[in-house]
Amino acid sequence: MRRSVLTGMVLLVLSILVFFFLNLLLGSVSIPAASVWDILFGGDGENQIWRNIVMKSRLPQAVTALVAGAGLSVAGLQMQTVFRNPLAGPSVLGVSSGASLGVAFVVLLSGRLGGVALSRLGYMGEIAMTVSAIIGAMAVMALIVYVAQKVRGNVTLLIIGVMIGYVATAIIGVLKFFSAEEDVRAYVVWGLGSFARVSGGQVATFAVIMAVLLPLSMLLVKTLNLLLLGDGYARNLGLDVSRARLAVISCAGILVAIVTAYCGPITFLGLAVPHLCRAIFRTSDHRVLMPASLLAGASLALLCNLIARLPGFEGALPVNSVTALIGAPVVAVVLFRRRKEETAE
Repeated sequence: MRRSVLTGMVLLVLSILVFFFLNLLLGSVSIPAASVWDILFGGDGENQIWRNIVMKSRLPQAVTALVAGAGLSVAGLQMQTVFRNPLAGPSVLGVSSGASLGVAFVVLLSGRLGGVALSRLGYMGEIAMTVSAIIGAMAVMALIVYVAQKVRGNVTLLIIGVMIGYVATAIIGVLKFFSAEEDVRAYVVWGLGSFARVSGGQVATFAVIMAVLLPLSMLLVKTLNLLLLGDGYARNLGLDVSRARLAVISCAGILVAIVTAYCGPITFLGLAVPHLCRAIFRTSDHRVLMPASLLAGASLALLCNLIARLPGFEGALPVNSVTALIGAPVVAVVLFRRRKEETAE
């Protein structure tokens, strides 16, 4: 068993390395593999244009996809465990909707109140969208944490999260109705999700934040394993269930908030990857599932980003379209297979 787990982890790491390099190699401009390797490791690149493409476009995009995929997958696993619901995803508590609402207030009202559309402000506009997304997501996260302290049932908390999402969507619809066409278009483009939006110093900031949050989330492995046993058994083993649930929800919510702020709402990765890892490793032990979800999420995000760029020009395919096309069949197959195994038993 340990050997099979180690083999699976090694294969996931290798897939990350392969997809990461392919993200640097493939695109609308054909660059030889030897030149990419030379540019990546500080050699004297022959072509300055190639160097700019790799270092200023493809490398930041690949790093963003890797980190975002890992964060969303870990958050998805935590949500599915704490709610004991196979369809619970990173956005189930309305955190993504809160981020979307924050961006909507800034983007859709900027042209009408300030006279200048946010989409025309370039880099400053991107910063404003990121900050507004973080504020919106954290506001909803604070509300969820407060509600979690007052509500005991997971189902009730889940329903409240879904209702928050509906309310946010309704408010966004009203803002769209009264906004200028250019502002609406800028918001729709943000809502499609993209790993290419993060650039320059933002990539380093995003990567550092996630490099701190992801190891901290691994500290919840024992807590998640105890929650799998049910509230009664967990309490008998000395776990404070309310505090543990609050810690897991907070961790997952913060991961989703940061990723959504930088990349927009990315769907299906956090929902599909935990199921995929359970099917591959055939275990519910979070000592295996947490690192496996982190690695598999990073690998799958790199693959989705690669597919999104295959048509050869920027924006050819929205990332959310690719993640849904890959994630939906994965979830369906895994759930059907699990149902078949339960019936056979």
